[in-house]
Amino acid sequence: MNVRRLIPTAALAGAVALGATALTACSGAAAGAGGSKDGKVGVTTSFYPMAFLAEQIGKEHVKVDSLTKPGVEPHDLEITPKQTGQLGEADVVLYLKSLQPAVDKAVALSGVKNVVDAATLTELEVHGSAGHDHGAEGHAEGEGEGHDHDEGGKDPHVWLDPVKYAEIAKGVGAALEKADPDHAADYKKNTDELVGKLTALDTEFKDGLKNTASKTFITTHSAFGYLAERYGLDQEGISGVDPESEPSPARMKDLQAVAKKDNVTTVFFETLASDKTAKTLATDTGLKTDVLDPLEGITNTSQGADYFEVMRSNLKNLQKALGAK
Repeated sequence: MNVRRLIPTAALAGAVALGATALTACSGAAAGAGGSKDGKVGVTTSFYPMAFLAEQIGKEHVKVDSLTKPGVEPHDLEITPKQTGQLGEADVVLYLKSLQPAVDKAVALSGVKNVVDAATLTELEVHGSAGHDHGAEGHAEGEGEGHDHDEGGKDPHVWLDPVKYAEIAKGVGAALEKADPDHAADYKKNTDELVGKLTALDTEFKDGLKNTASKTFITTHSAFGYLAERYGLDQEGISGVDPESEPSPARMKDLQAVAKKDNVTTVFFETLASDKTAKTLATDTGLKTDVLDPLEGITNTSQGADYFEVMRSNLKNLQKALGAK
């Protein structure tokens, strides 16, 4: 999939401007502007990690819709003109710029006033050089495929780091407080509770991955750069940022050497993308396979019903693969 679509310059400029004013755009007059007819704040989100934040922080005061339906690979999402029009009716739009180019374009064209760009709520980092420097593999090569990254190749997969996800949660809470000041106290309380849970999850990962036989893991999709960096691990991506792209024979050979050198036991795949390359590599190297979920969507095949359950499943799978002691 080539996501460098022909997006008008004006549309891209609009998306950048909207993202830059993510929080200042929200005002007390926004609530009830048309997103929901039952008095709730209508929040339209781009994909699951954003929807989860809105639901956890907004609770009974919001009605949350996601542009990416369960089972749809977020990077492949296409937006219809009707959906673009509906975006303009939302009280608040919450998205992560650079992850889904079709959403970036739709937000820019929708004219919606209250836009929260999660990419402005935490510091994005570059995991884009060659090699396996904490999730770096794949972001430099094949630049024309996968995510349409921000200038400089910044990695958008921030929700897989509980610390960065907590930073985004705080920003989303602040935005909802401004959009719906009548319930600001509830949003603040819910945000604090969520941040507390994410802080506890961070501690679980720190303690659980502190002492392992290996620090290297191989995964289909190079989505775990932030997680790897946070907990002192090295990510080796088979196909780079695009989970559907085919790795070169040279890359497969390199990974076989890495597996041997770094005592890798497991090749990880994910539920929303093909497991073909992971199983091919595992067969060629005599390794096991298991799931490491980038949490871009929840389905009935996910190893958990929500963000926290799936993240804890990821932790258990990593502990097993890396030989946690």
